[in-house]
Amino acid sequence: MLSLSMGGCSSLEQGDSATGPMGNLLLAEPEPISARSQMAIARYNHILTQAPLKEEERAELLFQRGMLYDSVGLAGLARFDYSQALQLKPDMAEAHNSIGIHYIQQMDFIQAYESFDSTLDINPDYDFAILNRGIALYYGGRANLAIDDLKAFYEKDVTDPYRVLWSFIVEQELDKTSALTNLAKHRQMLSDNNWATSIVDFYLNRVDESAVIADLVDDVTSQKQLNDRLCEAYFYLGKYHSDLGNRVKASNYFKLSLSTNVYEYVEHRYSRLELDRLREQRKVNDSAQQ
Repeated sequence: MLSLSMGGCSSLEQGDSATGPMGNLLLAEPEPISARSQMAIARYNHILTQAPLKEEERAELLFQRGMLYDSVGLAGLARFDYSQALQLKPDMAEAHNSIGIHYIQQMDFIQAYESFDSTLDINPDYDFAILNRGIALYYGGRANLAIDDLKAFYEKDVTDPYRVLWSFIVEQELDKTSALTNLAKHRQMLSDNNWATSIVDFYLNRVDESAVIADLVDDVTSQKQLNDRLCEAYFYLGKYHSDLGNRVKASNYFKLSLSTNVYEYVEHRYSRLELDRLREQRKVNDSAQQ
């Protein structure tokens, strides 16, 4: 873990505020690929190729191996296993949800909607499918539909800062003033003992970025815990600056989130998508100026 002062690129794109360095940040030591996960994958490989299995058993093992592939960043292999599992067991809600997240990352939103709808048809109480469908609708340019899912997800646990943040991210697409009012109201239900509450305070302009970093390192007991928190914090700081049009700063934050190698977190998964969106915006702006 290093402390660094990060000034971004030498020249700023149009739309970025030239406010100087991003401040003192923490650079993650990238999460190493778990030896335990690699051994587990090897065991699943052996069982799937050698053991006589019923279709339902094979589907479950394929899904579990897919989850392991996801955790070590092997997205293509994970997606293949989820597809194979669903061919054997079409009513596996977890596999529909997991492959739906991959469809979001590929910007294949129609397939993503169908996957999360299938998850919820099979298991209406699958909370994270509600979140993921809302995120898919948001990235698919349907914030007016996404808001219902994000509101439903938030109401299932009003003390969770991440639910508050996603609700705000979508709401502001429709009405920034109303979204900020709701964010301040939702903040009252959050605990000051939860480090992620400081991200909500940052969105409310009550603290600065350095305070968010200071809070996330408080009571950290392992490198993995630190990486998990950095992955989350840098994603939401990136979203904040992206929505303000600070593209260079946002891009740096998303890259920092990716540098943690916390592959299974939605913040890591969508940092790559956010970077792709920033590149597309830049292409559009460059074309408009020609």
